[in-house]
This record gives sequence, structure tokens and C-alpha cells, in this order.
Amino acid sequence: MRVSSPYFDPEFYRLQERIYGPKVSIDNDSMRDCTVIKVDGINKQGLLLEVVQVLTDVNLSISKSYISADGRWFMDVFHVKDEKGNKLTDQSVIEYIQQAIGSTSLDGLNLPDWTKTRSHTIEFPRSEKPNCDHTMIEMTGADRPGLLSEISAALSGLRCRIIDAHAWTQNSLLACVAHVSDQHTDDQINDPSRLAAINDRLTSILKARTISSFSEIPMVTAQEANTPESDLHPSRVEWSVTDLERRLHQLMLSARDFDESYSLSSPNLISEKKHVSVEDCDEKGYLIVSIKCNDSPRLMFDCVCTLTDMQYEIYHASGRSCDGYAFQEFFIRHVNGSTLNTDSEKERIVKCMEAAIGRRVSKGVRVELCAKDREGLLSDMTRALHENGLDVVQALVATQGDESVHSFYVRGISGNPVRDMDVGFVESLKKEMGPMKVAFQ
Repeated sequence: MRVSSPYFDPEFYRLQERIYGPKVSIDNDSMRDCTVIKVDGINKQGLLLEVVQVLTDVNLSISKSYISADGRWFMDVFHVKDEKGNKLTDQSVIEYIQQAIGSTSLDGLNLPDWTKTRSHTIEFPRSEKPNCDHTMIEMTGADRPGLLSEISAALSGLRCRIIDAHAWTQNSLLACVAHVSDQHTDDQINDPSRLAAINDRLTSILKARTISSFSEIPMVTAQEANTPESDLHPSRVEWSVTDLERRLHQLMLSARDFDESYSLSSPNLISEKKHVSVEDCDEKGYLIVSIKCNDSPRLMFDCVCTLTDMQYEIYHASGRSCDGYAFQEFFIRHVNGSTLNTDSEKERIVKCMEAAIGRRVSKGVRVELCAKDREGLLSDMTRALHENGLDVVQALVATQGDESVHSFYVRGISGNPVRDMDVGFVESLKKEMGPMKVAFQ
């Protein structure tokens, strides 16, 4: 006998979310010097990261925050300012925030026009979402002076045009995400044999330095979280800058940049004042993560991103910043609701959070180079920096039309900080590369 079950419309299960989904209130009247953004609705795992990512996407700094998401409902309150330290008044940005937070996916949303302007700085990058026809390549490996130059030269030699690239280094590890296309057609790279050649070449570069501790770190792959690490394929999704930065956090975390045993005794040039502690909250079964450190516009994104990727759920949180210093506190449990409360777990949280904060810390002098885009430009720039005794420790590369903007943080190859840039070096760089704009900070 045939047995049938009642039919339920799949959209029925989303009915509560649609009725009680995230509601966004943007208030410019309550506070004198900042805008108050309130978000409330039915709670779901990872929602806080989505909200924080939306605010980070439009370059808002969060000066104060209150988070409560214990139970079926959540309430998030953020005090925010724009890049100039003023209240949020741009209507296109307000509409984008309301639309983005109110949807379950950011796909198909249009960023405000001003966010599509390329930035010449590495701290506040504004980038168009990379074209879905480009191929995304991810790399992690042991860092060494001139590594980025070798990678860019290899891609150029393999007839790849670098559209966008983000690279971070920490504790002698490098993570890089790059969008590339065919040098001649500007289309995505589909040929399996060519993708295999790119994979083999980059992997050999990352493995060139034989160190037992790093024997399993080198990795080259194309982005999708579920993509086998042995494969390269074109990326078929669009990525915002914060998407790329979250992926860099994930790559560095998977490469264990928080583990000091992986560090190759390179000098720590940044003595940033930061303190992370983890305590038990036996009454509610939480772990309390307290963070005190120098403030940065993307600090909350970095912390929430890392806790989420470590499979913790944030139930309550608060944060504030004053005079360039920030304090944040998170009440967390594992996503399965358990709390191990072991010393090793607490120590791992401390190390991972300190690493997350340190990844974005300025590690040298910022050099900004803007020139007409051409074949092999990034390779030539990084080679010139290396030949002049400078090591690239952080990079943001972006192209828009015929213009290419490169922002590098550099230090001496020996690890010494660069105090002043030689005028002769700038002139020789312009002579070799052709006309370009050069700026330092």
C-alpha cells in the first residue's frame, strides 16, 4: 500500500524568519557624535558575523557595541562613525545596510557607488567585487624575503594577469588570495593542464625553503570552502574585501600562525599593547573572552570572524573604544553548546585571538605605488623592492581599468624597521618602472 505524507511548502520553514527577520533601526538623533544602529530578530548561528561584516564592508568604525543573543531572539546595538569620524548620513549607505542585514544572503546587492572607488591605503581598502570570470588562487606557506616577488614573477611567467591580491604575513607565515585571468584574453583560466601547471609552480615556490616544521603548511588552491586542496578552478562567486579578509583569517588560522613554535626566530617589530584573557562563567556555562588592545576600524570584525571560525557561538558581547584603545568582551560556548573549560582550550583561544589582532597590525612603512597597468607590473615592483633591501610583509593590489594601485608594508630584509625612504630609491624606481605616483606613510 502506498503511503503518502502531508505536503509542506519549503518556504513555510522560513516564515518566522520572514516575519520576525532582522529589523534594522538607524538613529542619528539619540547620540551627539555617532549613529546608533539597532538590529533585532530571530537568532541564528553566524548572524552576528554577517551584521558586523556588512558594517565593515562600508568602512564604518564601531566605537561601542552591545550584543545579546541568548535564546531564540537577538538584539545588537552599535555606535558607529564613518571614515571621517562623523555620523552616518549617506542615504545610499543607509539603504545598503538595511537591505544587506535584512537579507539572508549578500548576493545580488549593489554596493553604494562610493565604495567602488579604489583606495590607495591598505587599512581601509574599498574594492569592487572581483569579476566572477576571474580565477581565485589561495596560497599559504613559510614566508621569506622576496617570496611575494617570486610568486608574482611565476604568475606573470605563466601568462596570468593579477587583478586583485591580498597578502598577510605573521610569525614567518604567508597567506595570499589572488584573482587572476588570462594575460591575453582577460578571461578565466579553464584549461586543466594549465591550472595544474600553476598549482605545481606555486607549490614548488612555497616549498622552496625546506623546514621540517613547515612540511605540511604549503598549500595552493582555488576558493570554495569545500574545494579539494589539490584542485584549482575558476571562482564563480563574487567576493567583497571583507570576504577576502575573512578568508585570509581562515588561511592563517589553518596554517597555525598562532603557534609560536612555527615562528622562525624573526624579530617581532611590533610591540603592540594587547592583552587577552579567558575566564569561566560557571553560573551560565560560558567562557568569557576579554580583549584589551590598540583600537582599529576592523577590530570587531577580526575578533568575531576568528571566534566564529573556531566554532564558537557568541551569546553576549560588549565593546568600547576610547583614545585609540579598545576593550571587548565575549561570552561564548562551542556551537554544540558545550564548554570544555580546560586550560589547553583557554590557552588556544588566547593565542588565536592575539594572532587575529596581530595580523592587521602595521609591520613597517607603507609604500603606495600607482601606475598604468601593464604585463608583469607587480612582478617588477616587488622585485625592485627586494633588490633595494626591502621585504614586503603585507600587500594589497588592485586594478581598475588601466590603473593599478599597489599598497605595500615593507621593512628591511634583515628584519630592521625602515625609518626613512631614500629619495634616490624613489627616483630609480620611477626610472625603471616608468611614470608613477609614489607615497609613503
